[in-house]
Amino acid sequence: MKIKHNTLFVFFAVLLALTPITRAMAADLLPPQQAVEMASTKLQLKMQDKSFIKDFAKVNQFVNEAILPHTDFDKISALVLGKLWKTATPDERERFKQEFQTLLVRTYSRAFVEFKDWSIRYLPIEMASGETKVIVKTEVLQPGLRPVAVNYRMSLNNGEWKAYDILIEGVSLVTNYRTSFSTEAQTKGSLSAVIDSLAKRNSEALAAKSS
Repeated sequence: MKIKHNTLFVFFAVLLALTPITRAMAADLLPPQQAVEMASTKLQLKMQDKSFIKDFAKVNQFVNEAILPHTDFDKISALVLGKLWKTATPDERERFKQEFQTLLVRTYSRAFVEFKDWSIRYLPIEMASGETKVIVKTEVLQPGLRPVAVNYRMSLNNGEWKAYDILIEGVSLVTNYRTSFSTEAQTKGSLSAVIDSLAKRNSEALAAKSS
């Protein structure tokens, strides 16, 4: 894959804004920016419980519940699979969506435990009246390191702004995974085999974290 694991950690760290901004700053944000920030306070308070973060299964479940309202996994899954999505059966689509969501959530859960010193800067954006798609531009700030540009592609879904792609230093998460899964499907011979492999990796990773 082109994006390293540490970069994926950035994706999830920014998605949930590990260092919450103040209420006054939040009030100045536009609705799509507020969607990125919304889960931060609840997560920050929860993760201060040292005994809680030692239980990876609980962390994983909590992160899944926090991430779900602000991420359009249906759209992400379709974009990630690309042409494979069009020929997939309803069962394959649902299985892939669930396993891909599990992959992203467990990756973030591991990142949250390991990385704590993030802060986020929201860059100005312009939105026309009635806009239903927008790119939320941010920078991830880390002590002693240069800012990392992280931009969110977001769309208005039933009155709620949800993320459906992330560009980290210009590299699209969706495009990166699409290339990876397309190559794997050609190697394994079918989408079903790719999903089976992903399910196995998820199961083994979660079992290892629980032991």
